[in-house]
Amino acid sequence: MIAFNDGNRIPQLGFGVFQIEPKDTARAVGTALEVGYRHIDTAEMYGNEAEVGQAIRAAGLDRGEVFVTSKLNNGFHRPDDARRAFESTLQALKFDYLDLFLIHWPLPTRYDGDFVSTWKVLEEFQRDGRAKSIGVSNFQVPHLQRLAAEAELTPAVNQVEAHPYFGNDEVRAYGATHNILTQAWSPIAQGRVLDDPTIVDIADEVGRTPAQVVLRWHVQRGDIVFPKSTTPKRVEENFQIFDFELDDATMDRIRSLDRGEDGRQGPNPDTFDYVPS
Repeated sequence: MIAFNDGNRIPQLGFGVFQIEPKDTARAVGTALEVGYRHIDTAEMYGNEAEVGQAIRAAGLDRGEVFVTSKLNNGFHRPDDARRAFESTLQALKFDYLDLFLIHWPLPTRYDGDFVSTWKVLEEFQRDGRAKSIGVSNFQVPHLQRLAAEAELTPAVNQVEAHPYFGNDEVRAYGATHNILTQAWSPIAQGRVLDDPTIVDIADEVGRTPAQVVLRWHVQRGDIVFPKSTTPKRVEENFQIFDFELDDATMDRIRSLDRGEDGRQGPNPDTFDYVPS
């Protein structure tokens, strides 16, 4: 568990459901909960919030035992829209509260560039207790600096693309100096790094899978990670990363794979403007 700047805590390893079809989500989340995961990451734009809630109830776990994150749909940044969207998320999950709620993307070229008023609505959710913690996703340093200048609360986390080919170190460094935790989405670069000769060699040396090596690298960097898989064996393997360590030289070997912006796989948050129809 890692502590947020608001005093709440989050399991460092979670399970992600991005690109898992709704019909497969309850089964996948159920498998993850059986393995021992107690942190699930979803979003309204993934279309599977309801199935996440269904799986948690089916597992017979108390609501307080599972840390659940969801995110604001890009189409609902205006304050009243954000309020309605958050209520819809709670209704889909059938929860009274979320452990963490995020602005999914800053969308600086949309809504007159005003993500601050959106953030202030999330502050409302935390004050009324319906979101235990609040944060952002895909925010660049200037976006975070603007929130620091214009808003009351500091995000608990910033969920960004990060993996060995794209360490996103500038954003991570800003977070580290301003008490904002980094969550890494696409932690294994959607599988691209798993065939990298350096990663394969390290996996052979330590007797682990390439995915376990990369996830362990993230954990030792201090990242929060939530790998996704619908294969039960891989779901279990991804959970088994706390009984070994990578030495400093090995950490540096993985860090050396960073390609800077050329390693980024997802959209650039400075220009990304997708709004679902």
